[in-house]
Amino acid sequence: MFLILLLVVAIVLLILSTNRLNLHPFLALLFVAIGYGLFAGMPLDRVASSLNEGFGSTVGHIGILIVAGTIIGTFLERSGGAFALAERMIRVIGERRVPLAMALIGWLVSIPVFADSGFVILQPLNRALTKRAKLSLAATAIALCLGLMATHTLVPPTPGPVAAAGILKADLGLVILLGLPVSLFTALVAWLWATRVAARVYIDPISNVTEQEVIEKAGHAPHPLRAILPIVAPILLIVMKSVAQLPSAPLGTGFVQRLLMFVGEPAIALLLGVLLAFLLPRRLTAEMVSTTGWVGNGMVNAAIIILITGAGGSFGKVLQNSGIGEIIGQRLADAHLGIWLPFLLSAALKTAQGSSTVAIITTSSLLSPLMVSLGFDGALARAFIVLTIGAGSMVASHVNDSFFWVVTQMSNMDVPTGYKLHTLGSAVIGTATGLLIWVASLFAF
Repeated sequence: MFLILLLVVAIVLLILSTNRLNLHPFLALLFVAIGYGLFAGMPLDRVASSLNEGFGSTVGHIGILIVAGTIIGTFLERSGGAFALAERMIRVIGERRVPLAMALIGWLVSIPVFADSGFVILQPLNRALTKRAKLSLAATAIALCLGLMATHTLVPPTPGPVAAAGILKADLGLVILLGLPVSLFTALVAWLWATRVAARVYIDPISNVTEQEVIEKAGHAPHPLRAILPIVAPILLIVMKSVAQLPSAPLGTGFVQRLLMFVGEPAIALLLGVLLAFLLPRRLTAEMVSTTGWVGNGMVNAAIIILITGAGGSFGKVLQNSGIGEIIGQRLADAHLGIWLPFLLSAALKTAQGSSTVAIITTSSLLSPLMVSLGFDGALARAFIVLTIGAGSMVASHVNDSFFWVVTQMSNMDVPTGYKLHTLGSAVIGTATGLLIWVASLFAF
């Protein structure tokens, strides 16, 4: 019982230190991990070795993936590739269906691009199209932001799901294979929320971007097919590797299978995606690939996520070595919460401290030593838990989340309207996604 109470205190301290004291999550996770280990009675050398071992093994699994994914996202953003994809999707779906188009654009763009950046990039286009279609900006902005949240929390190579898969030792290809349809369902729920609820609130889509400027900007962007390649190619390769290594060997056991096993290795696949991203600018310059250019900026952004993920791994290793896994695992197993346990943990952490990525990483670290005792030991079960944690991390975005302020300030929403449309909307899509995963799990395992 003492270890369980100590864990509760550790979680509360994590929330307070990051939310109230504004302590960086990297330091908060490490300090709380050390404190937990000491108060749990672990030998001093065991606490130190757990810290180092957890950090090293976690970063070793996901470091390259996060860096490569972030670089791809940076090139999509800076080259105008994200804008080109949005503009083409609008053409296909129709200018009168702007909310649906924005939900799907957000769903696609946020696979490699951070949700905050994606919204900033696409909101000028969204304003112009909303004005042309004579709609409320509330409907289209909410469709866009919730669509961005769908893949931001569910589909690798976004850092959160990548980190969760690494910490929980889930098959990345399987997470992608399941995450894509689940996140598409989430985006459709977002569209329904936007058109049935947000559309009732009228916000004038005042736009300083003319139709001519939209055309000119699209003209300077790469072709949509070229823009989508760095996203789609790595995903296909990773999924193909998962198919190639099935026990039934559907792709044989020869050279093709060995080649797919190599290029489908997540690190290799994403590095190939980086090479494809280099084709996005009209002219690739030495400055773009330098430490101060697009590559350098992407690596700086990735470093923060890697450090937080590594610290989460340290925390998880300390928990594992303290022996709490066997104790709490039995108690939680008796509670029969099933996949709702990771969902509720993730949702509580998200709501308390604001960051979906931190909520995903922290929840994964807490669950890592409990997976076997909770009955989540199979490959399919681990992939489902990654998605469940992602679903929980959508609930709920409010004033302690930077994304809340990006959306409200760029959409002319006051705080009460932001709570009504964005916060409640994030809770709705997260809960709906959790329900879908729960229903699917009843048949899967």
